[in-house]
Amino acid sequence: MSWNLHFLGTGAAHAVELGSSAVVIERDGRPLLLVDCGPDTLDRYVAAYGAPPPALYVTHVHMDHVAGMERLFFRLWFDEALRGRTRVYLHAALLPWLQGRVADYPGALAEGGVNYWEAFHLIPCTRGFWHEGEWFDVFPTRHHVQGTSYGLALLGSFVYTGDTRPVPEALALHGAHGELIAHDCGVVGNPSHTGVDDLEREYPEEVRARMALYHYGSVDDGETLVSRGYRIARPGERLPLPEPEAPRPTAG
Repeated sequence: MSWNLHFLGTGAAHAVELGSSAVVIERDGRPLLLVDCGPDTLDRYVAAYGAPPPALYVTHVHMDHVAGMERLFFRLWFDEALRGRTRVYLHAALLPWLQGRVADYPGALAEGGVNYWEAFHLIPCTRGFWHEGEWFDVFPTRHHVQGTSYGLALLGSFVYTGDTRPVPEALALHGAHGELIAHDCGVVGNPSHTGVDDLEREYPEEVRARMALYHYGSVDDGETLVSRGYRIARPGERLPLPEPEAPRPTAG
């Protein structure tokens, strides 16, 4: 069985030429799970796979990660074969914020009679969730206000941080089995995002060697990270993943 992490976009919010940061976990060449859905993500996803995603995980609710959900709603609602089938996984703490961002405007349709979430299959979680026979771990990250952002991990295969400051305590738990680590990183950090100097201060060399950096600010910034000795993820790139290990007995 083959696994890949397909980067649809790798940019920070202002880096439109790189696309909104979003990835697809692929299993045997098929899309298993989309992570985040920014303004341009649906177009990039459909261009790659020919249809809307069967499942979506939301790391946090900043608009460069969820603004595409309005268009996804319309695409799903007006196709009876898709309506109500796309699973949306997110940490339960994010539900009020996501509701306010994408679902709470009076009237999902001008004609009325439709609740936003009827177009989806909403599945809140806390520790993680089962999807297509795989257990995905969910863990808190450090992005703006505490309790508003959550990364995703598949044991033995990958860790995807979402937007975050360094989280060595999380990677010590979820990135200790040879996983590829997709980590938020720009050239210079700030109170909400990791910079390259933060990586070198917070993580040992062995962990940094398994990282693929994304959410950088421009093509030039990406090349600066490469010049510092780091691997970056590029828009459209597929990175091979180790095959997942069996889930922990306590999961689920």
